[in-house]
Amino acid sequence: MSAELPPPYTALTKHPMLARTNHDESARFNFLTHLNRYLSGTLGPGNKLAYERRVLPAFREEHGRDPEHRYEIRDWMNEDPFHRMWSALKRNSMEMRQQNGRSTVLRQLDELDAQARQFNEHSGQLELDPKIEQPIYQTAVDIHCQPGGYHGEERPGDVSAGANYDVGIFATTGGALGGLNDGGGQAVVAWAKKERPDWQPRRILDVGCTVGHNAVPIAAAYPEAEVIAIDTAGPSLRYGAARAAGLGVKNIKFVQASGEDLSRYPDGHFDWVQTTMFLHELSAESMPRLLAECNRVLAPGGLILHVEQPQYSPEMPLFEQFMRDWDAFNNNEPFWSAMHGKDLKDVMAGAGFAKADQFVVGVRAVVDRSIFPAAESEEQEDYGRAAVWNAYGAWKPVAKEMAA
Repeated sequence: MSAELPPPYTALTKHPMLARTNHDESARFNFLTHLNRYLSGTLGPGNKLAYERRVLPAFREEHGRDPEHRYEIRDWMNEDPFHRMWSALKRNSMEMRQQNGRSTVLRQLDELDAQARQFNEHSGQLELDPKIEQPIYQTAVDIHCQPGGYHGEERPGDVSAGANYDVGIFATTGGALGGLNDGGGQAVVAWAKKERPDWQPRRILDVGCTVGHNAVPIAAAYPEAEVIAIDTAGPSLRYGAARAAGLGVKNIKFVQASGEDLSRYPDGHFDWVQTTMFLHELSAESMPRLLAECNRVLAPGGLILHVEQPQYSPEMPLFEQFMRDWDAFNNNEPFWSAMHGKDLKDVMAGAGFAKADQFVVGVRAVVDRSIFPAAESEEQEDYGRAAVWNAYGAWKPVAKEMAA
């Protein structure tokens, strides 16, 4: 297999809850996987050429200066024919991915719902709360172009949203997250094991878990720990709990709750509080509340870790900021731009995590290299499409009287 090609869709691990694809559905996902890799790796650099050769000279001629912020670049790049073509292809690839995933799930929704009910009734790993309201920042738009977002139901009590997410994320990421789409969670585990080999957290909280792709690897790596994965989206939780049970991971529970209100848990209850690609889904008002709650429930000596794309800093070129902003305007990510424009260290400090205790570390998806060789060769900058992230974290200090 060429390292330049993504793995075939058949490389996905066929766990019990994964929707089964027929020949045509698999072929469509294979096409979309290759298309996404082609748009990022082959066509993507054309945006910089368009900017340097056409857009920037024209901007300088009209304004007598360089652009001062990423929004000026966006206004001008949106008039460039190459960028318009590339952007339209990327948006259409996401819409096609959602259409194929949704049609795949809906034709077998009866079986998927029945399977999920069977797993969840016997495992005891699901706790739903119908009183939990969906936050406005999740209901305002269909996040990632998924019809109904992650909380929408085709019918009451179904798993359609979670099943669609799971069956199609392989194509969205170009197959870079591994056979269980859990390369992000595996990356976090690898970092934690290397950072503190003897650490054995007793209780772990994953906030904004969706279907548990990133929480399940953590639970499997720390089998003695009690892992709680929370989300507000019932359909995603139903699917995620059944998926974990089908994979044989028993020390994780999926709970319908909001990270802005963790009052069900006492102060210092968790040794590790985790989010993965979730902070950018939050509004400016909700993120400080969520981080403050994470701080409250984190035990002294415990770890807070947020896996995200890099924040926009003065050192990051404006063109790169513009390219990383694409999802905010074209992939139904309304809070992406504002969140990444903040100094996350300042935001975390405001929630009670002193800057002296904070750190930032790079993490890369951990996958089976014999099946996913391309994940190791993605060295070219693709402005956030590769399975490489920054982890913003802090170890909560132990009080002096406790350390004595």
